[in-house]
Amino acid sequence: MIRILLVDDHPVVRQGLRGMLVGDDLEVVGDAGSGQEAIAQAAALKPDVVLMDLRMPEMDGVAATARIVGTGPRVLVLTTYETDSDILRAVEAGASGYLLKDSTTEDLIAAIRAAARGETVLAPSMVAKVVGQVRTPPLSARESEVLKLVAKGLSNGEIGRALFISEATVKTHLLRVFNKLGVSDRTAAVTTAMDRGMLQ
Repeated sequence: MIRILLVDDHPVVRQGLRGMLVGDDLEVVGDAGSGQEAIAQAAALKPDVVLMDLRMPEMDGVAATARIVGTGPRVLVLTTYETDSDILRAVEAGASGYLLKDSTTEDLIAAIRAAARGETVLAPSMVAKVVGQVRTPPLSARESEVLKLVAKGLSNGEIGRALFISEATVKTHLLRVFNKLGVSDRTAAVTTAMDRGMLQ
């Protein structure tokens, strides 16, 4: 029997999941509406798998995941958010998998069973994002500074004056940023860096 803890700040979502997760080998042992409550419930109920939402009050799903995985349960993120930074943060916190809430019942049950076996589960749309994030070389401190100023709307000349470097040096830094991010313009660089959590 796979013991499951449901964690989502929306009661209707928890009720819906409870109704879906019916099977010979599945048992929903409890639910929680926040990250803090999830930690307490995981300690008390000792589930095999925790289905974790990311965005919740008090403590988000990533922070709760980091606290829970060290105590034994496997955490499977089930969320509506699929930005590169959300996926990577959850995986770095120790999540065994990441699924979107538009997954089919069959896919969700298969993912729970896989997580319980110790396997890693990623929705197909997530695989390319995670691989791309891992393969992206980090920006240097100067490249990050230049990109932050681009995000603020400064021109190359204004960036050069702000950082006490020439406009040609700014262009060189931007070309390196474009290459590392796989983009061809300033807007795409800022958008991609924000999606990947490289720029706040």
